[in-house]
Amino acid sequence: MTIVSPIRRTIPAGASISHWAAPDGWSIRRFDWPAEGAARGAILFQGGRGDVFEKYLETFAHWHDAGWTIASFDWRGQGGSGRLSPDQHVGHASDFAPWIADLAAFWQAWDVPGPRVVMGHSMGGYLVLRALVERAVDPAAVVLVAPMLGLRAPVGPWLGEQVARLMCRLGNPARAAWKGHERPGARLDRQKLLTHDAGRYDDEGFWYEQKPEIQLGPPSWAWLAQAFAGTRALASDPRLAALATPVMMLVAEADALVDPRAALSIADRLPAAEVARFGPESAHEILREADPVRDRALAAIDAFLASHAR
Repeated sequence: MTIVSPIRRTIPAGASISHWAAPDGWSIRRFDWPAEGAARGAILFQGGRGDVFEKYLETFAHWHDAGWTIASFDWRGQGGSGRLSPDQHVGHASDFAPWIADLAAFWQAWDVPGPRVVMGHSMGGYLVLRALVERAVDPAAVVLVAPMLGLRAPVGPWLGEQVARLMCRLGNPARAAWKGHERPGARLDRQKLLTHDAGRYDDEGFWYEQKPEIQLGPPSWAWLAQAFAGTRALASDPRLAALATPVMMLVAEADALVDPRAALSIADRLPAAEVARFGPESAHEILREADPVRDRALAAIDAFLASHAR
């Protein structure tokens, strides 16, 4: 019998969920959990494609217990934020730039005691690193968890991008690129792609039952084309070599959703990067993995923050 921690399925006392209007008026759902007493600092945590912040309540509690103020928001087009496609189930984006603009605007308006840290998982990791390169945010430190710095594709990234662009031209770019799975042609079931911990995996389903409107399905062809092009452009961006901000990167070497080799290649080019590598014991969602993986990941992040976010 799986024992479910109430921390994972309850909005904590003292936390709030509200809506914030981006500069263009777009409705963005946000989560705020102020530190109790004098704050050690503040963490803005951004999830991946299709993520909702409820999935990370257990991890937020870990940092909150250590004295951090926590914030997060659903990217526009997913979760409880205004959708970008007429089909509410499809994760659409014709351009990733509005997400960078949202992150920059939130960061500028986020009036909390520092030091301020920004973290990103998967697609959120790509967007956070891109925002850092573009100087849209100026955190004391950055943590990238299984960042989407290269995509897994059955036909390879170059051909995958060409196929996505072709499909955008042949029909509605906002239509779903596939049905019912995290990626096409996957041989693993969805849980095994994400985490070895069945209980933590089930937390996602619990929240979707409570709030069906926050669930998202597959990406659009336009999202896919933008993801291939964006990660390719970031990988060749010369500004990576000039980033002075301390960056910690957590990489799952057996990740079947994003390309860990691309992440490690970029980490090698960052002047102030630390890398924590995980083997076959970890799937994509490192912070929602079984305790041995999750505990090691949190310990690495805690040590990094103790050194670089004081």
